[in-house]
Amino acid sequence: MVFTSFMDQALEEARAAAARGEVPVGAVLVDPAGRVVARAGNRTRELCDPTAHAEILVIRAGCAAARSERLPGYDLYVTLEPCPMCATAISAARIARLYYGADDPKSGGVAHGARIFSHAQCHHVPEVYDGIAAAPAAELLREFFTLKRLGNQSG
Repeated sequence: MVFTSFMDQALEEARAAAARGEVPVGAVLVDPAGRVVARAGNRTRELCDPTAHAEILVIRAGCAAARSERLPGYDLYVTLEPCPMCATAISAARIARLYYGADDPKSGGVAHGARIFSHAQCHHVPEVYDGIAAAPAAELLREFFTLKRLGNQSG
């Protein structure tokens, strides 16, 4: 299936984010012709920017490449359920389809938490496909936070 290879690329970005000490979330933006136009992992710590989530970074790059604030027909693949900020940006960008891996019961904005796309004020609702490569995405997050907790323990 095509979406698996795009999600595999998002997982690569998540692994690279973890290697940089960032929360391991990766995203890939695909144009209507099926070409990857942007790939990114979280960079909030590196850029000292709380908005530098993987989804925001690929949306910014995609909009710059398209020379438009909207990306109709584009697909977004992300390893973790987008937070409310990212879900709002996905709606504002008019992304056609969202594919995501692991659920985020604590901070999600699609199926959990704020459920941005369910609000009457939401101007655009993408097609949403969840659970794509959920197990490896969730495992990356588990490993990252386990190592973080172990690193914060004092002897």
